[in-house]
Amino acid sequence: MSRIARQPGAGGRRAIFSQQQEQEICNIVVANNSITLREIRTTILEDNAGIFQNVNAVSISTIDRVLIKNLMSMKQLYRVPFERNSERTKELRYQYVQRIMELEANENPHTLIFVDEAGFNLAKGRRRGRNVVGHRATVDVPGQRGGNITMCAAISENGVVTHIPSIGPYNTQKLLVFLDHLHADLIPLHEGGLVGPHLPTYVIVWDNVSFHRGPLIRAWFTAHPRMLMVLLSPYSPFLNPIEEFFSAWRWRVYEHRALNQRSLLQAMDAACVDVTADQCRGWLRHARRFFPRCIARENIRCDVDENLWPDRREREDEQESEDELQL
Repeated sequence: MSRIARQPGAGGRRAIFSQQQEQEICNIVVANNSITLREIRTTILEDNAGIFQNVNAVSISTIDRVLIKNLMSMKQLYRVPFERNSERTKELRYQYVQRIMELEANENPHTLIFVDEAGFNLAKGRRRGRNVVGHRATVDVPGQRGGNITMCAAISENGVVTHIPSIGPYNTQKLLVFLDHLHADLIPLHEGGLVGPHLPTYVIVWDNVSFHRGPLIRAWFTAHPRMLMVLLSPYSPFLNPIEEFFSAWRWRVYEHRALNQRSLLQAMDAACVDVTADQCRGWLRHARRFFPRCIARENIRCDVDENLWPDRREREDEQESEDELQL
């Protein structure tokens, strides 16, 4: 068992842990990310018959140093709904991935189109900035937030296909107008009404909100046989690449520094144009990296799941790529 050295320290006497004991402390944190240093100390001292049985005193500062040494730090807690990894949700994720894979195995050509909506107003902007130490970081903003403007957008491996901003939230009628524009952008006029195995099918993938699957929307798809609808499984934003599109898009809207509603509308349109096809293809590839875990019906706790990159350096590279999109 470990050798315990008694030394005076800021929190009283402290313990020098063995490598095995340090790993167990890290395991305690991995099992409960919200645990406090005091709770870790209590767990160690109450372990009378386990790996810490010969530790009868340890300071909070020593535990903190152990965690820092093992690259564990304080960070914002990511709240995971209980339903996210329920058996029903995991089954629906499995069925969604199976549906996409069946479409891709089909000999008929098809293109996946991801659609969603995101709101914006004049009050939104960067929450962090830089200035000389001792001085506040400030920025000029409009005195009024203005009404919300909602952008509905569609992306594919070829980039942003269609984007239409609208004052106020989207509803069924606005979505029908968007679908008409999307249909016109995807299918040439001379192919209107034509069907056949040689013609590509466009698969609209979006989340399961009620107005995405209402009777009028379903009737629209029935009237447009080359347009199919696939609903995403609930609590699965990591399967929807347009979530990452909107994350990058918001930063580009900030850069245009809109001061009124008209300039905000222009900024939202311009930010869509700024997004490249290469970025869209990267977001599609990232969503697909979750497919094997969905097929295995595994728990997926985070939208950017560290388990996808066992090598810590790969995770850092991925984070650097995301940071570059926000610069």
